[in-house]
Amino acid sequence: MAISEGQIRKRSVEAVTLKDKKNIKQVKPAFFGNLGLSLVLPVTLILFWEIVTRFNYVEGHLLPAPSDIVQVITSMASEGTLWQHSWITLYRIFWGFVWGSLAAVALGSLVGMSRKLEMLFDPLIQAFRAIPSLAWVPLFILWLGIGEPSKVTLIAVGVFFPVYLNIVGGIQSVDRKLIEVGKTYGFSSFQLVRRIILPASMPSFLTGLRSGLGLGWMFVVAAELMGASQGLGYLLVLGQNTLQPELILASIILFAVLGKMTDYVLKRVQTRALHWQDRIDVSK
Repeated sequence: MAISEGQIRKRSVEAVTLKDKKNIKQVKPAFFGNLGLSLVLPVTLILFWEIVTRFNYVEGHLLPAPSDIVQVITSMASEGTLWQHSWITLYRIFWGFVWGSLAAVALGSLVGMSRKLEMLFDPLIQAFRAIPSLAWVPLFILWLGIGEPSKVTLIAVGVFFPVYLNIVGGIQSVDRKLIEVGKTYGFSSFQLVRRIILPASMPSFLTGLRSGLGLGWMFVVAAELMGASQGLGYLLVLGQNTLQPELILASIILFAVLGKMTDYVLKRVQTRALHWQDRIDVSK
């Protein structure tokens, strides 16, 4: 019996719809499976940590139990100080990340597009990159005081270098044949940047943003040593001065949690921005 074209289309649509429904059903188990796998190591480490401290294999005044650290965090949350210290640290990270990234994008784009500007700026920038973060502290205090500008500036310095390096590397790694093809089609300089150079260097740029954010979290500790009375870095110093290792470890854990959360946001942005990439699925 002959099958009409309309019936073939209807069956094709039904097959695709059924396939999509199966894929949707498989998303949630895969997500929760990946989430459970990522929690195996942290949970195991926390359980081991709790056991060795509770059975006095390690002295409690040197390494408090995780339950004691959770109690400190819960106490700060109920008093409201946890949100206050976390917020001011996030505020400093945000503005340091913004200003450091903007400066890196501006200078990195110019250096990546011009060999002469690379010879002019890059050696000095690489020399500055080797300077430890704490070496900038006395200079920024002298120039900017102990207020927020000096702290934000120090974080911006930390963010600048990874973003700058990845932008320069991303632009310089663009295949020159693609640019020649663009010129053959009569692209202007702006069109070359927008349609060839920018998409080709985007993966490296987004990787640089994530690296810069990570280094910004490292620099915020040094920044909050500059006469800060609030922030997670301040809690570290307070725990040291008052001999409270549980407060020190609580601050370190909060740094890790907030740092992971902010990196997750950037990773989601990276995934959405690079949805066009044909990536290898190693799970298959």
